[in-house]
Amino acid sequence: MIDDQGDKSRMPDYGVWGDGDWTVFLLHGGYGSKDYWLPQVKSLVNEGFRVIAWDTPGYGISPLPKANYSIEFMADRFIALLDKEGAPNGQNILLGHSMGGLIAPRVVVERADSVKGLVISSTVESLGHTDPEYQANFIAERLGPLEAGLTLKESVPVLMTKMMGPTSEGPGVDLVLKVTAETPDETFKSALKAIVAYDGRAALQACSTPTLCVAGELDPVGKPEMMQQLAEKVNGEFICIPGVAHYGWAEKPGAFNDAFRAFFNRINGQAT
Repeated sequence: MIDDQGDKSRMPDYGVWGDGDWTVFLLHGGYGSKDYWLPQVKSLVNEGFRVIAWDTPGYGISPLPKANYSIEFMADRFIALLDKEGAPNGQNILLGHSMGGLIAPRVVVERADSVKGLVISSTVESLGHTDPEYQANFIAERLGPLEAGLTLKESVPVLMTKMMGPTSEGPGVDLVLKVTAETPDETFKSALKAIVAYDGRAALQACSTPTLCVAGELDPVGKPEMMQQLAEKVNGEFICIPGVAHYGWAEKPGAFNDAFRAFFNRINGQAT
């Protein structure tokens, strides 16, 4: 679906659950939509949080803009959502996964007073400044099948074998596999171009909000050593979850949620 009304004609689509004093915003990756967060939403609501998960423009039922599709644009649209739905006292935490982990730091820099904590899951600070071989492989694995005539529904299940740990299974993993394969082809092509073009280093250098960087031991994208370097640049915390790859929050939700809970307890103690 294309947005014929202009890039900023409507609020992005999103869901709201729970009614806690703290709001956790969930930003999905280049594959997927807000729907793959549902097990995480349930867990967070049970912990007493209010939770908001959005469909990045072009994903789910949010229309894809005709032009100017970039990480900067996505961040701008998310800021509109944060301004509308964020906790009025600034007790908000952003959890950005993969592409969402590029968007979230930029939002934090623009709305530092509105965000008390940032969690970055399985991403890189700037794809365009990674090792050339890494960058070439990243693009080829994702764009190559589409250029060969396959759809995402056909190609994603093959890629996901590399994006999950060898023993990863369960309802959360099954949901990720289902939702990622439903990503619209044109949206993903546009998102991939935006990811490649984006340089997130300045946003990270300007980020002073307490930050937790979570890597999967076996992740071929947000590799642990890259995530650790990212954490050092924001003076943040780093944790690596063993035995999982790119979707740690779905592969080992218990370990991921333990890390999130410990991080929250620390920033909540600082905020009170």
